[in-house]
Amino acid sequence: MIVIRRDIVERYLARRAGTSGIAVARSSYDTWLKIAESAAWRTPIDVQRSHPKASILKGGRTVFNIKGNDFRLVARINYRAGTLEIRFFGTHGDYDGIDAETI
Repeated sequence: MIVIRRDIVERYLARRAGTSGIAVARSSYDTWLKIAESAAWRTPIDVQRSHPKASILKGGRTVFNIKGNDFRLVARINYRAGTLEIRFFGTHGDYDGIDAETI
């Protein structure tokens, strides 16, 4: 997949550098990114094969758990084009304040 809008995650992590759990979140995100970039997901089922705990939502949105569900990453996946656009990254609490289906 072509992963776009990585800057959302980079800005989030940079703003919180040195805080508890951010180094592990960075490592978890980097692992997720390597998997996503090497994937050829064509359907939501393909996503769930590599990320069984991912939540598939309406509008092509998928929620990935990062660092054991301490952080959430919302992406819009265009299976036909082979692109994954990061739309949100934040803590579980931050996630509760958004509408993941429209962000």
